[in-house]
Order: sequence, then C-alpha cells, then structure tokens
Amino acid sequence: MARKPALPDADALRALADARGCLALRVTPNAGADALIIADGVVLVRVTATPEAGKANEAVLALLARALGVPKSALAIVRGETSRTKRVRLP
Repeated sequence: MARKPALPDADALRALADARGCLALRVTPNAGADALIIADGVVLVRVTATPEAGKANEAVLALLARALGVPKSALAIVRGETSRTKRVRLP
C-alpha cells in the first residue's frame, strides 16, 4: 500500500502566495511519487501522473488542495497550463 506523502503546513504555503493570492509552482510530472516540497521559497510539486490530457494538472491541483485543506474546485491554474512553471490562484 502506497504511503501518502508528507505535506507542508497550509500556512507555510499561503505565506508564499503573492499579493493577488497566487502561488508559483514548479511541477515535475512522471515522478516516482507524489510530493509537495518547499525549497528556498519555491514550491516544488512532483506528481506521478503523465502530462497528457491535463492529467498532471489535475494531480497537482488535487495534491495542493489536500495540503491546503480546501476542495480541488477552489483552486485554479491561472498561468502555465502546458508549462512546468505554473501559477495557481488560492481561495
């Protein structure tokens, strides 16, 4: 049975959001395991999903929603749908 990844504190993630409430992410699809890491003020997201048909984006939003304790529908990618660097609007 796969372990759920340890997630950073929701307050630590919210503290990295800009004045508009957007969080910058650096995404790695096809990773060995799902992970959400804060390193040097940058949020690194690793997901096992492939970047096909939006699967990786959905996995990123699901992992981020779980870390923040909000529904996935409350988050939206505002920039970088097809890029590894993304901006997500937080509720």
